[in-house]
Amino acid sequence: MKKPDFSTLKVIYINCTLKKSPQESHTKTLMDVSKAIMMKEEVNIDEIRLVDHQVASGVYPDMTKHGWDVDAWPQLTKRVLDADILIVGTPIWLGEKSSEAQKLIERLYALSSLTNDKGQYVFYGKVGGCIVTGNEDGIKHCAMGILYSLQHVGYSIPPQADCGWIGKVGPGPSYGDTEWKDEKLDNPVGFESDFTNRNTTFMTYNLLHLALMLKKNEGYPNYGNSRKYWDNGKRWEFENPEYR
Repeated sequence: MKKPDFSTLKVIYINCTLKKSPQESHTKTLMDVSKAIMMKEEVNIDEIRLVDHQVASGVYPDMTKHGWDVDAWPQLTKRVLDADILIVGTPIWLGEKSSEAQKLIERLYALSSLTNDKGQYVFYGKVGGCIVTGNEDGIKHCAMGILYSLQHVGYSIPPQADCGWIGKVGPGPSYGDTEWKDEKLDNPVGFESDFTNRNTTFMTYNLLHLALMLKKNEGYPNYGNSRKYWDNGKRWEFENPEYR
């Protein structure tokens, strides 16, 4: 089995915890498992904790033009667009992704009308995944919403593009808590979960494989999917039923 070279890729992890730095984030603890793989594969890594930045709510690229005094999103935009892979991390609250995760999705949506050199939407050729943690049910529900949103704005989603950990449902330990130990293994909670470890590893490599394939092929061909050509009247093989 030939080892691929992922060193040309860039990944950005955006942690949507509600805790500002330097508070402990259990979501970050699981994200770090994926990040450790990326480091060993020599991938260029960037990381943002969204709540540490004054990101305004809204669906425009710069909300200071729409009534907000401060908006850090325009400064974060370049870092997001520079990455080949985006991994969104979120805790679960009341069965849903965090409010910061929803804000991130809305701000990504604000950029989705931008186009690349081929006239395609700007996230074409980029890959997305998500990491979810919590003490209540909802990993698949949160992943479903996040991954749908990412593909809708143009990200490509590989197989098994999410991972997570919820442990026992209800009040109790979160992923990586050291004050709670696995009764059999005497390890911090979650670290010896084969299900979580396997899914986190598979997710990380599936994101890398798809991103590398897209990068080698310079993204998607723009035949049939270029907003620029559509606006200039190109319709490829589409025929409006009204005129048949």
